Amino acid sequence: MSQPRITPFDAAAAIERAARLQVMAFDVDGVLTDGGLRYGPAGEVIKTFDSLDGHGLKLLAESGIVTAVITGRKSDIVARRAADLGVAHVYQGVHDKRVAFENLCAKLSVEADVCGHIGDDWPDLPVLTRVGFAACPANAHAEVKARCHWVADSRGGEGAVRELCDFILRAQGRYDALLAQALA
Repeated sequence: MSQPRITPFDAAAAIERAARLQVMAFDVDGVLTDGGLRYGPAGEVIKTFDSLDGHGLKLLAESGIVTAVITGRKSDIVARRAADLGVAHVYQGVHDKRVAFENLCAKLSVEADVCGHIGDDWPDLPVLTRVGFAACPANAHAEVKARCHWVADSRGGEGAVRELCDFILRAQGRYDALLAQALA
């Protein structure tokens, strides 16, 4: 069985693609979390989110980039985290992420080429192969990595999203101004 050829992303092309972004969509398990599913005594799923990742999403929104969540699982905790971060477009319990992504584009009246998505496994591929900017965490499945424009150095739930947000903000020339605001 042959393995997919994983090549380092073209940094210049990734910057150019990220510079055009108007919308950035995020998977949850394995991206905004470490992918672990912990069950509480009543059977509830417990997820851990990285606070640095969350602040990155807030910075994207502050800079005018629309953020969205597209995830296969449905969870009250995801709805709560999205609300805490001001993510207005949340698609949960999605069996076909491509359909949710197309609905998001239609709702926002945007084309796929100004959208990005970060995902880590096969269910994300239908979106990752359509967006203008495809990204994944360092521990994404090899087939996903092989199809992304940008691969984080960090793992999902451990800073990959913040790394991505900083990359986008730098590509759009907004990072320094946001940092200066924080230092003021």
